[in-house]
Order: sequence, then structure tokens, then C-alpha cells
Amino acid sequence: MKVIYRLSDAGYKKEKPEYINNKLCLENASKVFGKENITIICDNCSTETQALAAMNTDCSTCIKQVSIGHGAGTFNLALDLAKTYKDDDIIYFLENDYLHKPESPKIIEEGFSLGASFVALYDHPDKYLDSRKGGNPYCEGGGEDTRVYLTESCHWKITNSTTMTFAAKVSTLKRVEPILRKWTSETHPNDFKMFLELREKGELLVTPIPGYATHGETAWLAPLTDWSKI
Repeated sequence: MKVIYRLSDAGYKKEKPEYINNKLCLENASKVFGKENITIICDNCSTETQALAAMNTDCSTCIKQVSIGHGAGTFNLALDLAKTYKDDDIIYFLENDYLHKPESPKIIEEGFSLGASFVALYDHPDKYLDSRKGGNPYCEGGGEDTRVYLTESCHWKITNSTTMTFAAKVSTLKRVEPILRKWTSETHPNDFKMFLELREKGELLVTPIPGYATHGETAWLAPLTDWSKI
């Protein structure tokens, strides 16, 4: 598994817990997935953040210094890089405000054993909130219509969307590249519409329940885990 980590000192203004920051999130990723498996795209990073990146990957060539300034641009760069790997390699695109449980690499592998095209470790709480109350547009009555599966370690569900942090095999990325490029052609990726179109094309996305990772926004932490202890 190859992790392509997108790191920046900028970002969208969101309320985050004190344990969600560049240092703790990158150190968590490095510990969980292994320095040897991480390539870091440093977008407009300070000297201090560049030093942080150097401590959390195994080689200087695994750090890409860029000045793009927006998430869509760095994702497209990550996609270019992903396509250089073997078709059966798993690529985990990872943003810089996530925390992961130690078993995350194994869980991603289990997700692909279900035949899914995409695996995300984040169980987004908007999937349990009625759309009329600010939840996912396809969520009614406290949940989304789905199918639940069981693997060795956890339950899974098919879900309609996730963020720009997800895993896929290189062969899948090549097959659906036009869709990925279409919804990341401006400065801010439209991940919701991207995954809806992928689903329409039969490319299914699964997430474990409960989640094995969380996005760092205070209002949308993955449920049923005390992430301050990860």
C-alpha cells in the first residue's frame, strides 16, 4: 500500500480539536502506515513543516515541494503520482487532518476483499443525520439505504460519498480518471458529486462501521470513538 499525503500550512477554516494539527496527524499516519510507504506533497509549507515532513518519510525524494495553493490542484498531482505505480497497488490518498487507528492498513485490505472500488476509513456522521437537519442529502429516518457486510475485523456498509481521503487500486484510478479529473478541475474538489457519479457508474464505495479514521472537524468527528486517545 502506498500513501500519498497532502500537507499544507493553509487549509479551509474549520473548528478542530486541539489534537488535530499537522504534527499529530502526520506522526499518526507515519506510525500507522510506516514511513517507508508515505510520499508527502508539501504545498506552500513553511521550513518548520518541511522539517516535519522529512521526519515522517524515509527518503528525500518522497517529499514533493509545490506551490499550488488549493486542494484540487494537489489532488491532481497526487493522482499523477499514483498512476506511476503498478496497477494492482493500493493507493491511499490522505489529507492532513485525519487520525487513524493502528489496524487501519489491515482494514483497508479487508475493504477491497468485498469487491469495492473505493475504501474510506471515515464513517461520516452526516450519514446518520436527516437531510432536513443538515445531514447527507440521501439520509432519511436516521440512516442511508445501504447493504451491510462482515469481514474478519468489522462490519462495512456501502455509502454514497466521502471526502478526498480514500483508497483505490491504481487500475481503478486509471479506469475512472476522467470522473476524478472532472470534479477536481477547480480550486475546491466536489467530492460529493464525484462519488455520486462514480456510484452511478457502478463503482462502489465502502466504509467500516464504526470508522477506523476520523476527519478532524469538531462537528463531524467519526462516532463511537474517543479520538483524543488515538
